[in-house]
Amino acid sequence: MTTMTETNKPWYREPWPWILMAGPTAVVLAGIATAWIAVATDDGLVEDDYYKKGLTINQTIERDQMAQSLHLKAQLMVGGDASQLRVMLQAGDSVTLPSTLRLKILHPTRSDLDRLVTLEQGALGYYEGQLNALEPTRWRLVLEDADSQWRLTGKLHLPKDNVVAMQANIE
Repeated sequence: MTTMTETNKPWYREPWPWILMAGPTAVVLAGIATAWIAVATDDGLVEDDYYKKGLTINQTIERDQMAQSLHLKAQLMVGGDASQLRVMLQAGDSVTLPSTLRLKILHPTRSDLDRLVTLEQGALGYYEGQLNALEPTRWRLVLEDADSQWRLTGKLHLPKDNVVAMQANIE
């Protein structure tokens, strides 16, 4: 008659306790990684004063209507590396063109990448300005006068677009 002898190993030499502990350990590590990502990055999507921004929607509509009543249209031309900008502004009869324009270049998701460029009037109704190179993405453009009486909008997709038509956004 043969007797089977079983040797008792310590628990840490058995595979099942390690397999059972692997799941909760992975969840704890993933939770720590998620917490670190949440603290270390800024999504920039939520406005602190969202209520005030909502109340100003009527002013924005009025600025678009003013641009339409002045028959304003613009064409933005982007230099090779997106560092030189030229805008050709057209207006209706008896409209005096301003000496400077402001061009807001807005990133779709990260407000820390937004840019503001002042464009000075040059010859033949062109406005010119300089800018640090932009990263390739779709940018939202807002062109306005120095007093914020009117605005024109457009979209720039870099590096695809070299010329962008801008107009009043009336829907």
